[in-house]
Amino acid sequence: GLDTFVPGMLYGVVARPPAYGAKMTSYDEQAAKKVNGVRHVVEFDRGIGICADTIDAAWKGREALNAQWGPGVEPGLSTASMDKYLADALDMSALEARNDPGVPAALRQASKRVHATYFLPYLSHAIMEPMNATAHVQADRCETWSPSQSPSGVQGVAARITGLKPEQIKVNTPYLGGGYGGRGATDGVHEAVSLSKATGKPIKVIWTREEDIKYEAYRPGYGHRIDASLDKTGKVTAWSHRVAGSIVHGRGPGPRVDSGAVSGLRDLQYDIPNIKVDYIWVNKPIPVRPWRSPSGSHNGFTVESFMDELAHAANQDPVEFRLKHLQHSPRAQRVVELAAEKSGWGKPLTGAEGRGITTYYTDEAYVAAVAEVSVDRKTGVIDVHRIVCSVDGGPIINPDTAEAQIAGALIMGLSAALKEKVEFADGGVKSANFSDYHTLRMSQAPNIEVHFVDSDAKIGGLGEPSLPLAAPSVTNAIFDATGARIRRLPLTPERVLEALSRV
Repeated sequence: GLDTFVPGMLYGVVARPPAYGAKMTSYDEQAAKKVNGVRHVVEFDRGIGICADTIDAAWKGREALNAQWGPGVEPGLSTASMDKYLADALDMSALEARNDPGVPAALRQASKRVHATYFLPYLSHAIMEPMNATAHVQADRCETWSPSQSPSGVQGVAARITGLKPEQIKVNTPYLGGGYGGRGATDGVHEAVSLSKATGKPIKVIWTREEDIKYEAYRPGYGHRIDASLDKTGKVTAWSHRVAGSIVHGRGPGPRVDSGAVSGLRDLQYDIPNIKVDYIWVNKPIPVRPWRSPSGSHNGFTVESFMDELAHAANQDPVEFRLKHLQHSPRAQRVVELAAEKSGWGKPLTGAEGRGITTYYTDEAYVAAVAEVSVDRKTGVIDVHRIVCSVDGGPIINPDTAEAQIAGALIMGLSAALKEKVEFADGGVKSANFSDYHTLRMSQAPNIEVHFVDSDAKIGGLGEPSLPLAAPSVTNAIFDATGARIRRLPLTPERVLEALSRV
């Protein structure tokens, strides 16, 4: 998208409110227009647009504008307030996603009950090419150039703003420069089309890296609370799960069960006879969107972390415990067995302190992974040495591409597990660049082995299924190494040290 150039094009940037819902109180239009190269100052529904001959002139014009804003709809919004809100939300009234009638009795009659609470932060898509779009609105037509995961969404936004018919709008879709769900948003197109309509010129809107992190729509934060029962043989007899978080916020009237929050829970892959899932709608001004493996990125962590806790409560090996609860699914059993075999499960480790195993099913693909980690007791730094992943996604047509998808998703999941969290302050987003929104570095990437099951099953998707395995594989391995359970992401050194202090 950044490589798009149209004759007569101007560059557009937008002054946006620093806090969610903040209203503009003043700005200096004349000062902005005095900047050499600035051609137009446009007030519209997203803020104040500056259109200029060069991107540098547009940036200088925005600075000269000196826009002032009110406090926003929730001035006290901060990282601490959101963490507290997600914790408190688990006690709020819920919508019923699944409710098997045998759950209460099974919990009462348990030989042993286990419960745990897990929290996951808001995440940026952290795409390499910042948001951008180019648009040219004319009297009878509109043309856009936008790296988008939703070309039909681009067309719809352009039609709504211009009043043109869909067939009068031409949508060009260049390479994305990264997507992961973030390119499903149409904010850049909205701005480019609005500014082009107002000026009559082709406008190329480019967000800076800071804008891309501060003004995008995020993977929601989530809170989970699980209560389960074990019988005398160590079989799980009931699973009661509450989840708070919303990917559908702002996309329809009122609260409703969010499939992105409960998928993988109400259809839990394990053999458990009684399941209850309650969903709590999170109604906050923070914009949210799907993030790679929309359900698995949080449900994989909670389910697989809790399965490990159940295995240890039952005094059973985590591999055998999972296999015992996957009797109905030979494909799931096979990937667990293959990951255990290829990782040397049960054998002495070389160079690492602990192993953790996980498995997940999504997109018609079964996956399992074993992570090997070491933990520095003085600094809290985690070293992930190796991840062994097994996959049954049906016939593999291109092994190199398939392996790259599996490894890439593991790396993205590992980055989120170890590093990533959007920080909030003063009613808006505090995080602003990769200097304070940290991602995994090349030097921190583990050795990854991918093993495919020879399968003639239906071909599944491989771009997302392995991502949910990364975080719980690591936290389960940390427990194996240290005896410390960590139930909140990311796994910062401070959080690791705090968990170690409780052992």
